[in-house]
Amino acid sequence: MLLFGRKAELSALAEFVDRPAGRGALVCGEAGIGKTALVEATVATATAAGLRVLTTTGVEAERHLAYAGLHQLLFPIRAGIDALPAPQRDALRGALGLAEPGEIAPYLVGLATLSLLADAAADRPLLVVAEDVHWLDRASADALAFVARRVESEPVVVVATLREDERSPVQDAGLSTISVSRLPDEAAAHVLDSVAPGLAPDVRERLLREAAGNPLALTELPAAVDEFGRLDPALPLSGRLERAFTARVAALPAPTRTALLVAALNESPSLPETLTATGLALGPGTPAVEARLADADTHALEAGLAEPDARTAGARLVEPDVLAPAVEVRLVELRAGALVFRHPLIRSAVPAAASLAERRRAHLALADTLAQHPDRRAWHRAAASAGPDESVAAELERAADRALRRGGAAAAVAALERAARLSEARDAQAARLLRAAELAVESGRRDTAERLVRDAQALDLSPRRRATAAWLLSGFEDGVREDVSRVAELAELAASVAADGETEPAARILWGAAMRCFWSEPGAAARERLLAVTDRLPLPADDPRLVSISAYVAPFERGADVLERLRALAGSAGADPATDRHLGSAALQVGAFDLAARFSAAAVPGLRAQGRLGLLTRALAVHAYSLCRLGDLAAAVPAAAEAATLGQETGQPFMYGLARAVQAEIAALRGEHDEARTLADEAERVALPSCARPVLATVQLARGLAALSEGRFDDAFAGLSRLLDPADPAYQVALRAYCVAELAEAAVRAGQADVLRDVLCDLERAAAATPSPALHIGLRYARAVLAPTGEADELFEAALRADLTGWPAERGRVHLAYGEWLRRQRRVVESRTHLRTARETFDALGLVAWSERARRELRSAGEASPNRDAHAREKLTPHELSIAQLAAEGLTNREIGQRLYLSHRTVGTHLHRIFPKLGVSSRADLARTLRALQDR
Repeated sequence: MLLFGRKAELSALAEFVDRPAGRGALVCGEAGIGKTALVEATVATATAAGLRVLTTTGVEAERHLAYAGLHQLLFPIRAGIDALPAPQRDALRGALGLAEPGEIAPYLVGLATLSLLADAAADRPLLVVAEDVHWLDRASADALAFVARRVESEPVVVVATLREDERSPVQDAGLSTISVSRLPDEAAAHVLDSVAPGLAPDVRERLLREAAGNPLALTELPAAVDEFGRLDPALPLSGRLERAFTARVAALPAPTRTALLVAALNESPSLPETLTATGLALGPGTPAVEARLADADTHALEAGLAEPDARTAGARLVEPDVLAPAVEVRLVELRAGALVFRHPLIRSAVPAAASLAERRRAHLALADTLAQHPDRRAWHRAAASAGPDESVAAELERAADRALRRGGAAAAVAALERAARLSEARDAQAARLLRAAELAVESGRRDTAERLVRDAQALDLSPRRRATAAWLLSGFEDGVREDVSRVAELAELAASVAADGETEPAARILWGAAMRCFWSEPGAAARERLLAVTDRLPLPADDPRLVSISAYVAPFERGADVLERLRALAGSAGADPATDRHLGSAALQVGAFDLAARFSAAAVPGLRAQGRLGLLTRALAVHAYSLCRLGDLAAAVPAAAEAATLGQETGQPFMYGLARAVQAEIAALRGEHDEARTLADEAERVALPSCARPVLATVQLARGLAALSEGRFDDAFAGLSRLLDPADPAYQVALRAYCVAELAEAAVRAGQADVLRDVLCDLERAAAATPSPALHIGLRYARAVLAPTGEADELFEAALRADLTGWPAERGRVHLAYGEWLRRQRRVVESRTHLRTARETFDALGLVAWSERARRELRSAGEASPNRDAHAREKLTPHELSIAQLAAEGLTNREIGQRLYLSHRTVGTHLHRIFPKLGVSSRADLARTLRALQDR
């Protein structure tokens, strides 16, 4: 294939084929710019190099059919599905319609697709081609993006094409972008001369000017030049090209035009389907078609849309020869039982040239042909409807249910919205619009959800539906970007809904409002109103929702009750991962980081298995935050890294920011100050524009820790003090109370002890109302380091006598501060015991900055303290550490892949890198090494 002017693009694509080892390219450009030609050349190169090629093409008519594109891509290797692990196998078979689906998690489908492609690539490298990804159904596009992000070490290359100014999830999958621009003048002239030699000079010049370097225009516009050598200058280039194709279609015989119209409206390239439907469209033939046409004609007449056209009698048997004229003029190609349009603009030009009656007839014919494909049939019936039709609306609603079971939320939203437009009763219309809006919220599609809610609110809604419409949009980003007055409004809304006896909707509204109390600060009055409404709900006191709402809204005032409920519920942790996730967050609010780590750890495996990555992100963030506060950096590092990755992937910017802030805190504790600053700055950039308070609070904590370990005590005190200033965006009601120890230390070393004593009065009052472990641990530490000389001994001993089981970092902190105080009191021998304990504790936990400080103090106390050797596992990236820990637990590569949403071959590649870093040669050695490090 000779392509003029595309040497650079072909070379870039050839590089991926020459070394097929993960990722690939996204080829972008305007319609007709030659993206398909580049892909075809790449496919030819790949085939010659021995790669296997799998392809799928987005079709606009298929956008509402969940996993239609993925089905096309994986069909040639579907036999390998049976070898997948059971959860993946069942999910993928259900998604592709190869089995009756249960509830399918989209990310589990993505993992199954990755595993299937990786297995196929083990025999022969793969080139995965996805054309026109802007028209892929959303479920398929998400699965493809999932794969593209994770083919790190697989012999799999992904090449996708995207039309300019369109959007697709594949854009965010990390593929290299190849932008295809218009051809330079010399190459454009070569193209035109090769397809239309001998043009008159003025016509040639005009065509070159009009085509402006677009290859499709250069090859197609010559046929559109009138006898005077003119083109319509009023149309854009794509319009002129469509008009050129339309003119070519208009010259075809009527049966051929009908066949082309049916093919253009059909979602499938299946030639038998097109021929069967064409036969029905050419004549009524069956009572079913006749009845539907009559019914549709009645709607059309009533709506004043069209006059029904005359119909031929008798359905026809149509042979492939009917398409021969279209093949001759290069509009379509016939390939092994498939009809393929030469370009998407041809496909769009054909329906545009048909009348409304012709399009309706074609849709109805397709609906009759597709009786065994209920989803496609429903959409064709809907397209043929000229007005409200409850039977079609109900059929679309059933299609939405099927799409949901297969994990196709976007397809379900589209089906429900279309069903709403066809609903005959206003109440049914409102119900379908609101259900579609709720699914759009869950899918993260804010613009769609807002539009659907506005449409529903324009109807005469019942009180319950008005309530649903009012709170639906609160699901986005936990209301971070909304005005804080919204919290009080939600409280009143929940009260009115509860008064109507609607307990469940009221509880959901209150939960959304409670989340706002975490991310923003609505004020005491709004918090009190939320509690008052919550208290009146007829739910058991130990209902996890009530426990969580109380924790978020009143972490100190209700702290004692929340902790009692949490400890009682801890015995059932692991029963329901979503509930555990909520309870983990509740425990974090009240400073019970040990319980927060326990609940979130219980939630993570279940959320992984269910493929609920949105909730998994939140559970991992809470887990990482809690573990970091407890000092368990070895476990916090991979949890925070995965939470950050998934936060980006699932479109949760503030969870991403929180995970990044926790990573900054970890870096500060490890003495990696430059890294801590970089991560804190990144998290702040995410959170500051919307004042996401928990992120900003954690950023200030990380900066304060870094400043403490660098000896910048004034900076540390100034930064940490911001957490206690209600006027500061870093102020967060709960989290402000859980950095007391760090603040106390900064104050003492910065000479601000008297200032801190005044500040602590507020927290002492809060402590009187709650048994919050983190708050009381911090206050005991602060009282000791701030105490007069005569009282300090007893206060330090009291801090050490407290139950610090599960809080090793806090115990180490007290030993360090006590040892430092004893040395300053010239009780050097006594100080060494505490300093040595602190050093050993911090060494074991990997808190490098703190262990180095203990070493310096020990040397000052006259005891040699050699420099600490870096733990072997600190040589691993967070990703590698996750894999190493799971391998040490005895999991196979495939099981690790399922846990971390990687292919098992990628896991194997990582282990080959991990073994030399740790100086081990087997999994047994790996387990022993990590176990020894854990025991240190």
